Amino acid sequence: MTNMYTILTMCAQNIGQLGGDDDGGDKDKDEEAERERLEAIREAEERRKDKHRKMEEEREKMRQDIRDKYNLKKPEEPKEPDPTPDNPLNRKKKTPEELAREAELEDEDELTKLKHTLETQVNEIRQQIEGKCALQ
Repeated sequence: MTNMYTILTMCAQNIGQLGGDDDGGDKDKDEEAERERLEAIREAEERRKDKHRKMEEEREKMRQDIRDKYNLKKPEEPKEPDPTPDNPLNRKKKTPEELAREAELEDEDELTKLKHTLETQVNEIRQQIEGKCALQ
């Protein structure tokens, strides 16, 4: 939201541009006007922040009066919101150690699967051979 001083400064700059004054003094005036405009914006922002800070202090005082009147405890703010685990975008990132551990477990799983597969195949071949030997 702009204040009245900013609007007037901008209008004055535009009027100077429309008049066609192109001497070197205008540059200095423009720079000075720009500095003043920025200073005015900064001051307005400080006043706005101060106003809102005071309003929040008054609200908190009123809240505390109500809490005191009705013997209520001040609600504690949650320190850290729990990320929803069902959303993969909000999950906690894994450390390199955790990634290495998972890869190792996957390798073990693959090796274990391979081992079991080989054992079952060897047992099948053994049974086939024993069946052929028993027939003779």
